[in-house]
Amino acid sequence: MLDAIDRGLIHALRIDGRAPFSAIADVLGVSAQTVSRRYRQLCADAALRVVGLAEPQRAGRTQWLLRLTTGPRAAQGLAEALARRTDTSWVKLASGGTEIVAVVHTSTGDGPAGHALLLHDIPRTAGITAVSAHCVLHTYLGGPTAWSGHQQALDAAQQRRLRGALSEAASATGAPGARAALTDADSELLAALQRDGRASLGSLASATGWSPATIARRLEQLRAEGKLFFDIELDSTLLGVTTQALMWMAVAPAHLDQVARALARHPELAYVAAVTGRHNLAAQALCPDPAALHRYLTERLGTLKTITTLETAPVLRTIKMAGPLPAAGKPPKRR
Repeated sequence: MLDAIDRGLIHALRIDGRAPFSAIADVLGVSAQTVSRRYRQLCADAALRVVGLAEPQRAGRTQWLLRLTTGPRAAQGLAEALARRTDTSWVKLASGGTEIVAVVHTSTGDGPAGHALLLHDIPRTAGITAVSAHCVLHTYLGGPTAWSGHQQALDAAQQRRLRGALSEAASATGAPGARAALTDADSELLAALQRDGRASLGSLASATGWSPATIARRLEQLRAEGKLFFDIELDSTLLGVTTQALMWMAVAPAHLDQVARALARHPELAYVAAVTGRHNLAAQALCPDPAALHRYLTERLGTLKTITTLETAPVLRTIKMAGPLPAAGKPPKRR
């Protein structure tokens, strides 16, 4: 299990995935060498990774929640094939291994050309017995808004100190400059950050052909405009999570926003989004055990009378998180 330093480091990376180890060390009261060593150890033993991601709406991307039903023999291979694609994230095996749930990213303005997976690839895949695709209309929790389970280590004073130090470091790079949309020139930078959100300016310069100073200014610009954020991947069992479930809810449109905002405050949930389809609200629960999930469903969700139907799908395995698979192409062992 994680100790106080590990948890403090994870919380700090949730605040800023590119926070210097020296700033984190100052807040935790340890040396920068200790923070660096713990980070490397968590990367090796807990599948920790910082990933830089473009905010979908500002990047002209549309997200879809894709649900595929298949036989248990075909599910594993199909899930791994989906995970290897560059237009997918959060690929999960659920419902006893007969359902695959994945997030698919498409270009908003590309029409059918940007929906190859939805319109072409999936219908031609053997072994699939049912397909449903739900467009994500609004994300209430997830992405830039972190699960609170990552944010319980640093107290308010420590968080203020870290944010203050990071603000001073950011101002030292100079003004971010005029607002500018994401362009094709940013694609190599974003791809490198998706592989490693903590890549050095020198590494990012090598990947893009830009100078380190240009990289620093562009990073500050994209972050200041909300076009780029940093997420962390981690084996959630080390945070005491052994039971995950995807939930699909139906709520009357007049109450949808109110219910979604209420759910986004529940510490058991890591994701809440309004989607299209018969079930117009999707969520993901992270609980310490099945009994805790049962209590949540009956004692928390059960009190929201405007939720008319609820479907739960236990998650057996996460094949892919937010970032691309490792270079070897083999999914890391995550639960």
